[in-house]
Amino acid sequence: MKEPLTAEPLPPAPGAEQYPALDLANSAIAMPGGQFLDLLGTPDATNQWLVDHDLAPADTGMQEMCAAQLRSLREQIRALLASRVAALPALPAALAAINDALTRVPTAALLHWDEKNGPYRAAPHPTTQIVDHALATLAADAADLLTGPDAERLTACGSTPCNRYLLRAGRRHWCSTRCGDRARAARAYARRTQPDTD
Repeated sequence: MKEPLTAEPLPPAPGAEQYPALDLANSAIAMPGGQFLDLLGTPDATNQWLVDHDLAPADTGMQEMCAAQLRSLREQIRALLASRVAALPALPAALAAINDALTRVPTAALLHWDEKNGPYRAAPHPTTQIVDHALATLAADAADLLTGPDAERLTACGSTPCNRYLLRAGRRHWCSTRCGDRARAARAYARRTQPDTD
């Protein structure tokens, strides 16, 4: 089993500051040596990620069920980004998950019925409401990225084993200087170790 890392080793990928959904997709990072970093690995980490992106107050009290919902949305967004980058059809389950998240935020308190006191209206649990709002916001952001003019610049990092996505600027197709250096070093090593064909 892969060992999770505990600190973020990379700066945000290009475009991640503009599109929180891109940053969400990049919150599970494959690292050299079979290690990975999951910025949503615990409820506390998920709460901090939401706070850092102005999607929840610091005292939300995130539970595992809500953190799991965010991790699930992350995987569906990643699937859609992969489809877009590879010019393949989107997986129906990924589209359904995004559309479900887009429609999760109720516009009014819902009607409930208590056998003793009869009908009443109430909003969902406050933490659930915060998470639903965050999911809807991130899903809308992903939809905007995939359908907007920046979609043409969307690409996957070209450095193995990195699994992050970015918005390409010019010819750059690495998510960070570290990944670019690693890719250049791998190419140089491949050139040195190839036999001469003279």
